[in-house]
Amino acid sequence: MPRPDSLTVRVLLTALVAFGPLSTDLYLPSLPTLVTVFDTDIATVQLTLSVFLAGFAVSQLVYGPVSDRFGRRPALLGGILIYLVASAACALTDDIETLIVARFFQALGACCGPVVARAVVRDVFGRDRAATVLAYMAMAMTLAPAAGPILGGVLTEWFGWRSNFLLLTGFAALILAATWTLMGETNANRDETALQPGRLLANYALLLRDRGFVGQMLTVAFAYSGIFAFISGSSFVLIGRLHLTPAQFGGSFAAVVLGYAVGSFLAGRLSARLGGPRMIRTGTAVSLAGGLLGVGLALGGVLHLAAVVAPVFLFMLGAGLTLPNAMAGAVGPYPMMAGLASSLVGFVQMTVAALIGVVLGHTHADSQLPMMTAIGLVALGAALAHRLLVSPRA
Repeated sequence: MPRPDSLTVRVLLTALVAFGPLSTDLYLPSLPTLVTVFDTDIATVQLTLSVFLAGFAVSQLVYGPVSDRFGRRPALLGGILIYLVASAACALTDDIETLIVARFFQALGACCGPVVARAVVRDVFGRDRAATVLAYMAMAMTLAPAAGPILGGVLTEWFGWRSNFLLLTGFAALILAATWTLMGETNANRDETALQPGRLLANYALLLRDRGFVGQMLTVAFAYSGIFAFISGSSFVLIGRLHLTPAQFGGSFAAVVLGYAVGSFLAGRLSARLGGPRMIRTGTAVSLAGGLLGVGLALGGVLHLAAVVAPVFLFMLGAGLTLPNAMAGAVGPYPMMAGLASSLVGFVQMTVAALIGVVLGHTHADSQLPMMTAIGLVALGAALAHRLLVSPRA
């Protein structure tokens, strides 16, 4: 097998992290189609997104301790297999209820990717290099949300909504084979007590007593929730209100994701030199500026493509600076339970994002105001979490 710090393994880890965004972004252009196909409403269709995040959040609490106890490789192989079966079920379903359930199980499998991949990065690269590696992985991973809606829009127009889930099934089969062949075990500090209830509770309590950890965790959660607010609401604003085609929507989505790619690239180049706290302060300020701009344009009644894409691009730029550094800051101090720390951060991150998705699903408006208000509020939350809980310790 290749060395765990080789380019081959880093590419595989990036692909594993991409399970989440691919599973949400690829079928975004088909969401309005699903409303018609299943003869239902927007809120019910958006449950396929929110339920995915809920399953993603809950299963994160499992994969971290399991990988701390049994190793990273078994946790990955088991999760990818679950994802493969659930993706096939999504493609074959004939009703919206079954699709929602299958999406939940798809999330249970997909979650193994980011949780275990972050722990592998901590195993291999240590605390000091983790932020740089995570930033470059995040930059490369933007190919998934950038290309996903474009590819999903084309597939939906040419072959129908099922083709998106058939593609995810094939992707899962490929990653399962690659993980089996290329991924060795990186956890040299397996904890035989990691799954004991008493030990689990004690470890969670230790993390939650750490003010810096809580601050970094909330910074990650709020920054990601802004991204999910756009994921959840963008197709209904851009396709439903601005009347873009699914393919045009994919191009607009890719333009927004470019902001995250640029931010992640800058984080990879500058984090080691400037330090994580400074990068997070800059990133949260940029995201807040984008959120406030978007809210202002929406309140002014400017319903235009540029009034949506430009502010969210700015928010994404800041998120790209923030997320790798905040994640590394949360997981880095805990080498003996990197999986558990990664799990807890991911659980809170996905739970907050899922709640925002549910609220947006029940908010109907003739403009982008609900979506932009959510992005502005979580940008403010990320800035305050880091300023009040992390900066005093930095």
